[in-house]
Amino acid sequence: MLVASCSNAQSGSGRGVGTSSSGGGGAPDTTSLPPTHGTGFGSDWTVYHQNGLGTGLDPAATRLQPLTAAWTSSVLDGQLFGEPLVFAGHVFVATESDTVYALEARTGAVVWSRHLASPVPAGGLGCGNIMPTVGITGTPVIDPERHEIFVVADEQAGGSGAAHHLYGLDLSTGKVELNQNVDPPGSQPEAQLQRPGLALADGQVLISYGGNYGDCPSYHGWEVAIPVGGGTARTFEVDSAAGDSQGAIWMGGAAPVVDGLGNIWVTTGNGSVHSSTPPWTNYDDSDAVLELSADLSLMQYFAPATWASDNASDFDLGSAQVALVGGQAFVAGKSHIGYLLEGSRLGGIGPAEAQLPVCGSDPGGGIAQSGSTVYVPCGSGLEALQIVASPPSMKILWQSPIPNSGPAVIAGGLVWTLTTDGVLYGLSPATGSAVVTEAIGPEANHFPTPTVADGLLLAPSSDQVHAFAGPAGLPPAA
Repeated sequence: MLVASCSNAQSGSGRGVGTSSSGGGGAPDTTSLPPTHGTGFGSDWTVYHQNGLGTGLDPAATRLQPLTAAWTSSVLDGQLFGEPLVFAGHVFVATESDTVYALEARTGAVVWSRHLASPVPAGGLGCGNIMPTVGITGTPVIDPERHEIFVVADEQAGGSGAAHHLYGLDLSTGKVELNQNVDPPGSQPEAQLQRPGLALADGQVLISYGGNYGDCPSYHGWEVAIPVGGGTARTFEVDSAAGDSQGAIWMGGAAPVVDGLGNIWVTTGNGSVHSSTPPWTNYDDSDAVLELSADLSLMQYFAPATWASDNASDFDLGSAQVALVGGQAFVAGKSHIGYLLEGSRLGGIGPAEAQLPVCGSDPGGGIAQSGSTVYVPCGSGLEALQIVASPPSMKILWQSPIPNSGPAVIAGGLVWTLTTDGVLYGLSPATGSAVVTEAIGPEANHFPTPTVADGLLLAPSSDQVHAFAGPAGLPPAA
C-alpha cells in the first residue's frame, strides 16, 4: 500500500494514527527536529509537504546556516501556485500556463519543459482570483517507482469551456505517458478549481476539487482517485443531496493527508445548508474533517455543532489541512478555533476532545509538525501549538509577529515560512523570532510554500524559483 510514495512512506499504529508522538505540557518540543549535521545531498521531496502525513519535516538533516543564495531560475511562462518538488537531482514546478518544468538542482537551468494545453482565460470562469489564466494550480506529485510526475491541468475545451486533465510525464524527458479527463461526473468544469496538491495512495493519484474564489456559479467539493496507469475513477462528493452545492475540498493548497493505513484525510469548506437542529438529518459533509478509505468510502467525520451557522458565515474548516499527531487529529478553520480530536473516533457532529481560540486571521494551507508541536499558518502570523495527549488539550507556545505567513516547513533547526509579499523567514522553533530573512520577490500564490531537498532550500516567487544553499554548498552534479 502506497503512502504518498515509496520514498516518503509513513507508518502508523492504528486507524488515523501518524508517526509523531504526543507529549505533555511545557516548552516547545524541538527534540525531534532533525540533527543539522547532514548535507541533504541526494534527498528528495516528491509530494506536498514532503510525505504522506504532510508534516513538512525535512528528514535529511540538511544544514542551512549560514544560508547563501545559490541560483534563481529564468522567468517561467506563468505563475507558480504549487510547491517545488525534487527528485534525482532535478527540481520540478508547474505553471498557470499549463507548462511543467524540470530544472537542474545544481544550477537552476531548464532540463526540459512540457507545455501540455491552452490554459483557461480567467475571464471565462465568472469569478476567481487567479489571473490572467488558470492552468496547473495544485502541487504535482511524483511516483518514484514509475519515474513519473503527475499534474492536473485546467485547459480550454470547446471554445469557452474548460476541462481538467490528469497528465503523467516521464521524469527524465517530460514525455507524456498519461492524459485522462478527470472531471467528476455531472460537474461543471468551469466552476471547479483543482487547488490542493496531488497525493498518492494505494496505487492511485488523489485529486481534490473546490470552487473558484467567489463561489460561482454552482460547484461541489470532490475527491477523485485515478489509478496511476489511468482508468476508472473513484469519486466522493460533498454536498451531494439534490439542490445542495459547495463544500469545497481546497485546504489552502495542501494535499490530502494519507495515514499509515492508506486512509485519506481531507477538510471541507462551507456548504449550502445554513440552518439545522439536532438530529441534523440534513448534514451535508461540509465544515468537516473527513476520513475516507482508499476506495473513497466515508469512514468517519467530525463537524462542529455550529456547522450550519458556520456555513452561513463562511466560518468553515476547509482552509487548512488536518494534522495527525500521534493518535489525535488537529484542525483549525476560519472560525479561528482549533479543534483536537481522537483520531480513531472523530465523533461526528461535535464536541471535540478540546478546542482553543487560534489565529487572529484565517489559517490556510499545510500544518507542519514535529513531535507534539504543530505550526499553523495564520494570516496574522505563524502560530506554534503543543498538542497534549492526556488529558487532551492544546497550548499556544508562540505567535510570530510576521503577518501573512504561508505554510511552514521544518529543516536545519528552523521553521521556514514565506510571506505573500515575498520574504523568506527562518524562525526559531523555541520562540518564533526571525533568525534568517531573505527577500525573493512578490508572490502570485496566497499560500506560498518552500521546499528543502538535495541540500537546497527552494522558494517560489511569482514566476521564478529561488534556491539557497547551506554551508555544504551546492549538490554535486547529477
